[in-house]
Amino acid sequence: MSKNQIFQIFTIIAVIGMICWYITDYFGGMIIHLFQYAYIIIPIVLLYFITVITTLIKLSKSGIRENKVVFGAHLFFIIFILSTSFIESDMFKSKVVLRGVLKDDLFHYTLTLREDGSCENEIQGFLGFKKIYYGNYKMNVNRIIFSKKPYDNDFLPDTLYLDKAENAIFLYKNAEEKQLLNHFELIENN
Repeated sequence: MSKNQIFQIFTIIAVIGMICWYITDYFGGMIIHLFQYAYIIIPIVLLYFITVITTLIKLSKSGIRENKVVFGAHLFFIIFILSTSFIESDMFKSKVVLRGVLKDDLFHYTLTLREDGSCENEIQGFLGFKKIYYGNYKMNVNRIIFSKKPYDNDFLPDTLYLDKAENAIFLYKNAEEKQLLNHFELIENN
């Protein structure tokens, strides 16, 4: 095998490794997995950056035609990142009706209610933890009633209470004033 073929193999391994690490963001977060599997991920990240720099040098010297495989591999990774970011954006989702944030010591819960009756609860936490729960709701005057709760336990009750004067979505009906962990602060209200 020539040096060029070995470099192509290393580039493909690095790109596949980076894609796999990027996908771990959907399973709890990239940083958490970095700490758990540092002995695998750090060499792949280093290998990826080495191959990017070497590919740029090779492209400047001999052009794309001589470096189709490595250029294609890096281009594939860039397209993969851009396309997943594009798909995850709000462009393909219904318009946001309400969005509120509940912050505690370790987590930020972002509750998003959409025009089509769908909702999502995005949880972001310590060390890059991220999880999204999807659900459905109906609006009844100032009550938000979940037909499918956007959470996997009893953290969110079946009914939330919207108080536009307080600019909040309260978790419980008897909550009339804002206290820690009893409301989502409205950040978007359409």
